Amino acid sequence: MTERVKLKDLEESLEGLPYPITKENAVDELEGVVLVYADGEEAVGDVVARIQEDVFDDPASLAASIRNTLPVEAVGEPGQSEGEGD
Repeated sequence: MTERVKLKDLEESLEGLPYPITKENAVDELEGVVLVYADGEEAVGDVVARIQEDVFDDPASLAASIRNTLPVEAVGEPGQSEGEGD
């Protein structure tokens, strides 16, 4: 069964993993979890596989690494940044 997780709930969804955790184990543990973007979705394991770090000490460090690896389209409408307005 697939679990869908919004970006705002990412860290909470990572809390049940055994830390410290390696990147390879995180990919395995997160099988079936899908990250819901502003425009689409992607398997969390696919995102983790692109991360440079090899070990994560806690949910916060893993969540931060995942967020830093996301495409721009994942967090909002293309071409817009927070704070822009008419």
